[in-house]
Amino acid sequence: MNYLFAGLTLGLAAGVSPGPLLTLVITSTLERGLGAGVRVAMAPLLTDLPIIVTSMVVFTVLPPLLENMLTVAGALFILYLAWEILRDARHAQLSTGADAPGAAATDLWRGMLVNFLNPHPWLFWIGVAAPLLTDAWMTGVWAAAGFLAGFYGLLVGSKVLVAFGVAGGRRFLNDLWYRRLLVFSGLLLAFFGAALLRQAFQ
Repeated sequence: MNYLFAGLTLGLAAGVSPGPLLTLVITSTLERGLGAGVRVAMAPLLTDLPIIVTSMVVFTVLPPLLENMLTVAGALFILYLAWEILRDARHAQLSTGADAPGAAATDLWRGMLVNFLNPHPWLFWIGVAAPLLTDAWMTGVWAAAGFLAGFYGLLVGSKVLVAFGVAGGRRFLNDLWYRRLLVFSGLLLAFFGAALLRQAFQ
């Protein structure tokens, strides 16, 4: 098996699939510009190490209670972010100045929390990526490194490209359309949060 190709394929699929982190990349770019979106897109590079380690150790067993607790925690945080975006959208204006003090850290932390509390990366690693990475490691260290490089290169890279696209479109936005886009993004984020809650209690 070509583990680099497998990593690239899975990374692209995960990177462009609609989900809470991609929605947060779009929303953050709309709210505070390209830098904010790129910072959120980088979150998996900082949060996935414990996910990978845990998955590699216990990828064959995940207690249903743990899965449900993770799902509920992620859903509640995503719903909180949606409420925050919808609350602020009413009077939002396109930002043309520099980031406020602490904005960079805030963007990064929001992205990290969304990614870490979202059960999908955990389930993806436990069910799909951990077995592949284990096989790659058994083949050799370069096979494992190729898988990880391909996966995260396109997982993060595709989200960064989305941020660039959204940032480029901001120049054609006025405040009214900006608020409408924020409302749409907030509702989309709320949809993902509600879907996660439903998943937890099914």
